Amino acid sequence: MLTIGKLGAQAGVKVPTIRYYEQIGILPEAERSAGNQRLYSRKALERLAFIRHARDLGFTLEAIRDLLSLSDNPDQSCAAADTIAKAQLAEVESRIARLTALKAELERMVVQCAGGRIADCRVIEVLGDHSLCATDHRHPHSAHPD
Repeated sequence: MLTIGKLGAQAGVKVPTIRYYEQIGILPEAERSAGNQRLYSRKALERLAFIRHARDLGFTLEAIRDLLSLSDNPDQSCAAADTIAKAQLAEVESRIARLTALKAELERMVVQCAGGRIADCRVIEVLGDHSLCATDHRHPHSAHPD
């Protein structure tokens, strides 16, 4: 059995995050010692490592909840897991496209900047007026001033 600190150290997850995962139900609540200290099994460590790896790959907590539910039923088809992974891949590809557009816009701003005074600064000018950008690099979920 592992204490919460040892669990966190082995999984590379901070203690408050472990408590949060318990609170939202993706990590089962720990057993308690006679002194009311949380104690975790090897299975809890494996589940936390799964969650950590999925988070590292950018999966949302809701997607992780769904994947954990699927992993708790190993005899079913993996089609649902594939669907979740494909959705995550599409999100990553979308982010890459936005970042590529953002990179191009930043490079264009820097190249057009001739130095000199702030009053003549192309970077400040473009940041103040999105219509001067060559591409629409805004995040699709951000608030548009239009």
